Amino acid sequence: MSYGWVKLHNNNTGWRFWQRICRFWNKLLHMNNKQLAEVYLKEMEAEAAATRKCLERIPSSKFDFKPHPTSMNMGYLAILVADIPRWIAYMLTTHEIDFATYKQANAATTDELVKQFDENMAMVTKAFKEAEDKDLEADFVLKNGDKMLFSAKNIEYIGPTINHWVHHRGQLTTYMRIAEIPIPSIYGPSGDERQF
Repeated sequence: MSYGWVKLHNNNTGWRFWQRICRFWNKLLHMNNKQLAEVYLKEMEAEAAATRKCLERIPSSKFDFKPHPTSMNMGYLAILVADIPRWIAYMLTTHEIDFATYKQANAATTDELVKQFDENMAMVTKAFKEAEDKDLEADFVLKNGDKMLFSAKNIEYIGPTINHWVHHRGQLTTYMRIAEIPIPSIYGPSGDERQF
């Protein structure tokens, strides 16, 4: 009887693949905070180009579009996608967001939306590059006035926040498809753009 792991072990290509995976995880687990912050920034920069392409395509005439009566409108969702990099910058610089004082982003036009996104990406890039260990180890606090909503270490919560950003961009592309706005190539060809 032959088990998969035996075949994998005897398959030189498969074995090398798993060695690379193990080396990657070993490196990741032994990174210091500053190195991990550099990885997070690279991930955000890699996602930024596709995110910007999505935001550029949303006309202000579609800002009120909702795929369902209970859904948020496209304009609000697009602003959320444009604003999350600023949220991460606040995590690293002020270590908190208080909904009672956090100035919600707003955009009346596509140009304003894209401009805000560019400014927020510049802000988060600067925050990552200037972050010290104390900023990465700090507790991030989300609150509404005196009411604590959430708290976690920055170094543990930045990754899930990037995932949250990418999730909302995916949600935005679904809105775009329903509203017949061409979807750009993101991780590969889309139905509207065939190139990588």
